[in-house]
Formats: sequence, C-alpha cells, structure tokens
Amino acid sequence: MNSLIFSCPACTAKNRIPAGKQHLSPKCGKCGRQIDMRSQATPVELTDTEFQSFITESSLPVIVDFYSPTCGPCHAIAPLITKMARDYLGKVIVAKLDTSSNPGTAMHYQIRGVPSLLFFKNGNVVDQIVGAPPESQMRQKLDGLSR
Repeated sequence: MNSLIFSCPACTAKNRIPAGKQHLSPKCGKCGRQIDMRSQATPVELTDTEFQSFITESSLPVIVDFYSPTCGPCHAIAPLITKMARDYLGKVIVAKLDTSSNPGTAMHYQIRGVPSLLFFKNGNVVDQIVGAPPESQMRQKLDGLSR
C-alpha cells in the first residue's frame, strides 16, 4: 500500500501516512496536531494480497477503480478518481487496482473490461459501473453509497 508524506502545518515535521489510513484524521507524530489531508488525498493503491482484507475491514464504503496502465479511458478518468478521493475523504474510501499486475482480484469479481468501478459497503459489492462515467453519475453513486 502506498504512503504519503505530509509536512505538519504547525511544526513542519514530516509525517508518513499510509494511503489506506488517510481518512482517519491523522495527527502529527511530533506535535500531535491534526493534519488536513483533503488537499492531497489520493486513491489507495491495492494489490491482490491485501484487497480482500482491506475491503472487509474498512469502516467506510469503498469504491475501487479496476484499471490498466495501457487503457486510454482509464487514463481519462484518473483525474476524476483522484478528485473523488479528495472530495469524499472521510465519507468513502477511493481505491485503485491495476488489473494487469493483479489479475486474481479482477478474475474473482469477473472484471472483463476496464475501467470498471465496483462499489463496496460492509465488504459486499452493492453497485458497479463499467466504462468511464461522467462526474455527475459518479457523484450520484458516491452520495448514495455514503448515506
């Protein structure tokens, strides 16, 4: 899982925050002040080995973008996925899984085309979008998921 480095706005200490925990309102390890992650939140990069435990142990709903680095539409929606990670921080966890490097999870969920977005709540798939959705459709699905 990827980590993010943030400087504390109060004491300027550098803090390493696992991307999978950015929604937990992290605090500076030096001064204890809360670090505002909203401006730099990123999608959580998942792998086959951690996928199932991450989804089932998540206290928040999760959307997973199944993508391939060679897919044009996947590249086209990447900025939208990042924007949703920032806009829905603390409400929904936005994650990504590279299907070319992690085929096991893609096969398990019968992903046949990318991009595919799966919406999870309490560890179960509750919705799916295949293809590159417009921002309005994505927001509608995320708003419904976060209720």
